[in-house]
Amino acid sequence: FTDYDVLTTPEFIGLANYRDLLTADHLFFTAVRNTLYFAVFSIPLNIVLSVAIALLLNLNVRGMSIYRTIFFIPSIVPQVASALLWAWILNPQFGLANAILKLVGLPQLGWLNDPAWSKPSLILMGLWGLGSTMVIYLAALQDVPKELYEASDIDGATAWRQTFAITIPLITPTIFFNLVLGTINIFQTFTQIFVLTQGNGGPVDSTLVYGLLLYRNAFTYLKLGYASAMAWFLFAFITLITVIIFRSSGRWVFYQGEVRS
Repeated sequence: FTDYDVLTTPEFIGLANYRDLLTADHLFFTAVRNTLYFAVFSIPLNIVLSVAIALLLNLNVRGMSIYRTIFFIPSIVPQVASALLWAWILNPQFGLANAILKLVGLPQLGWLNDPAWSKPSLILMGLWGLGSTMVIYLAALQDVPKELYEASDIDGATAWRQTFAITIPLITPTIFFNLVLGTINIFQTFTQIFVLTQGNGGPVDSTLVYGLLLYRNAFTYLKLGYASAMAWFLFAFITLITVIIFRSSGRWVFYQGEVRS
């Protein structure tokens, strides 16, 4: 509720910061659209791929511990180092991604330098670190009672049927847990985008997410009161989404031993 630049005494201005956000700041809505785009595609992809990889790594094959380690290692790489690595991989001139596309005869892409491909590139980068959620799903899979699979084998159920009738329902509490955490984290995305774009959210504001705009207002323009208003908007929105997820969980989250009518 103040106009505050750190260097001077805060001046109370009431709801002016919130009014300016909604009526005068076109970058606010750009950042909201970019963040929602990122969230809508990134969260489902992360869940689906994490579960799929966990299912594969739950198979009883030789050397599985090595495969699990390989998939987990990227998740412990620091975000700044990961961003620098991906900046090289997605470099339009000499990056590994375009080199592979050229090798197989496909057109090369602009990736982070192309407004049409910058957000898909960030989503692709986000999938690099799904090892941490994969491990959680793997633990949940190993907790599924084996007798359920044995009973379904007797009934003639295929592996595909077992996956969707037994495995997925029994790990829905874990999916719910990761969905909540993933939603909270995705709306606070900042570090990698800041490193990759030097904080400008380019090209053409296509990677200007909410967290980056908040940072710029607070620490570049020293509009601390305005940035604080943005933070409250973010808090309220994340709270609303989290409440909706919790309210909807009763329809799709199944707990072992729970009796349903």
